[in-house]
Amino acid sequence: MPAPDPRSSTPRRLIVGTVAVLTVAVGLIVHELGSGIPGDIAGDALYGVLIYLLFVFLIPRSARSLPAALAIIFCTGIEFLQLTDIPARAAAAFPPAVLVLGAGFDQRDLLVYAFAIISAMIVDVAISRAMRRRSADRS
Repeated sequence: MPAPDPRSSTPRRLIVGTVAVLTVAVGLIVHELGSGIPGDIAGDALYGVLIYLLFVFLIPRSARSLPAALAIIFCTGIEFLQLTDIPARAAAAFPPAVLVLGAGFDQRDLLVYAFAIISAMIVDVAISRAMRRRSADRS
């Protein structure tokens, strides 16, 4: 019996959903324990990876570049939204909103998001190719 197609939506969503939950858990740990620039960069990278994973979950059969592009656009939009008072007002009304909307614009975050999302896409592609090769070797 051949291995399931790595681009099949159900198994892919299960794997991606699990990795997303783990990413949130690590992100919350970094948020609590991380400090200074390294903690900020790690948190931003994990946020970017999570957004990539969420788009992969929503469109699992798409080319890997589509969720990556959407994640970069989303993260960039959230970062520029921080130039307004909307995130601060949202956080005042519901403090956990700061975890999604952030607290202040930082141009470095744009680079971190792009690097993390592209890295996640490269890892995703590499894992998918390895799974396809493994499946082909079994056939």
